[in-house]
Amino acid sequence: MLAKVHSVAVNGMEAHPVEVEVDLAMGLPMFTVVGLPDATVRESRDRVRSALHNSGFGFPQRKITVNLAPANLRKEGAGFDLPMAVGILAAEGLIPPEVLREFVMVGEVSLEGGIKPVHGVLSMALACRGRGFKGLLVPAENAEEAAIVEDVAVYPVATIPQVVEYLTGAQVLARKERAPAQACPDSNGAGDFSDVRGQQHAKRALEVAAAGGHNLLLVGPPGSGKTMLAQRLPGILPPMTFDEALECTRIHSVAGMLRPGHPLLPTRPFRAPHHTISDAGLVGGGTVPRPGEISLAHNGVLFLDELPEYRRNVLESLRQPLEDGTICITRVSAALTYPARVMLVAAMNPCPCGYLGDRIKPCCCSAIQIQRYRTRISGPLLDRLDLHVEVPAVPFRELSEDGRGEESATIRERVIAARVRQVERYKGTKTPSNAHLRPSQIKKHCRIDGPGRTLIEQAVARLGLSARAYMRILKVARTIADLEQKDSIAAEHVAEAIQYRSLDRRVL
Repeated sequence: MLAKVHSVAVNGMEAHPVEVEVDLAMGLPMFTVVGLPDATVRESRDRVRSALHNSGFGFPQRKITVNLAPANLRKEGAGFDLPMAVGILAAEGLIPPEVLREFVMVGEVSLEGGIKPVHGVLSMALACRGRGFKGLLVPAENAEEAAIVEDVAVYPVATIPQVVEYLTGAQVLARKERAPAQACPDSNGAGDFSDVRGQQHAKRALEVAAAGGHNLLLVGPPGSGKTMLAQRLPGILPPMTFDEALECTRIHSVAGMLRPGHPLLPTRPFRAPHHTISDAGLVGGGTVPRPGEISLAHNGVLFLDELPEYRRNVLESLRQPLEDGTICITRVSAALTYPARVMLVAAMNPCPCGYLGDRIKPCCCSAIQIQRYRTRISGPLLDRLDLHVEVPAVPFRELSEDGRGEESATIRERVIAARVRQVERYKGTKTPSNAHLRPSQIKKHCRIDGPGRTLIEQAVARLGLSARAYMRILKVARTIADLEQKDSIAAEHVAEAIQYRSLDRRVL
């Protein structure tokens, strides 16, 4: 007898409908899975056999063939365990075949017949929306995540017998309702900007970067507060919209990194990978391709501390995603595209010893050592960092002051006001902020007055700026004007934007 069960396969960020066809035929007992399965899917044979036995069901001593259609789509993961088990029971006549047409199901089965959670359930639920199914059966641990999607009836299940009883009408399952978003404790240990002593210039640069979504490089000696400043950046970023939160949650769901009890990410991601990370770990990939750190930081902050210590090939792999906002991973079996629109915040010392230009401790590095250290970061990558900011050591007088600085909440209000202006200005386009302006948009929205034009012409001539650096100065000047609620870009806005190109003012 033949039975068909609907399921879903996840490839990259996208999910595709899959028909699990189970055929019981006469012949020697054997269990074959076809349809381009990976090793995990092939291992389902042993899990399903033990799960059915330990759940009180007999396992047919016949030739079992399971086809995962379409056959040209690669199937990965243990999410097909439950459809296979239900398909075998339906082929034996224990479940009405007409009921199976109304449901989609996913889940890994344990040897005792329980149903375990799987990755990528949010993408699966999105793939089921609008397809006319009566419901989606998912493991109980994944139910909150799947219920985020509207117009999809989600039913949590815990065991194979429970699924069988529901499909045969012997038991009623309660539909999982969408839970309200909950506040998520900050995982990166970030505090408030009021905790930072001094560094007013760096704080202003971070405010400008947050207001326009710009990439930022902090240069300063050890202990000057570069990491402390970067960790507080998420606290002044505007809150995510529901669509942004949904997109971030999909990435973390596919990577299996959703936190229990928080099915929807409520805060912008902050990722700070170690400098020993590989290029696949940073941009994604691997034998089984998965999102990298730049995708996990989508719509948030990617912080690279000690930037010159990263391998050059790792840093160079950032150039394309920083421009396009996506990363395409091409393998022999498939080509996957992950979102990668991040604020890149990097930190580095001015020299190998870290004390070049320090007012107290002298630098012990030679000119050749400094040159070699700085050239670990290529010019094209520096061009993609909109702001280069010097973070000098804080004098003792400022460190010992009792007064608190400006709080993150106050800075955040100004950032949100600037972002609102950008949303209104770029309504109807795919441009989320000033940092993502295209050349045609720069010409339209970044017009400057006469003195400002003269100033930027002189800066380009004296500093030898590239065309990309020139465009980024215009974008930063546009953001500074937005922070002051100005429609036009004045000379003072251009002057401040040029100040944030400190590495361009040095002869490397």
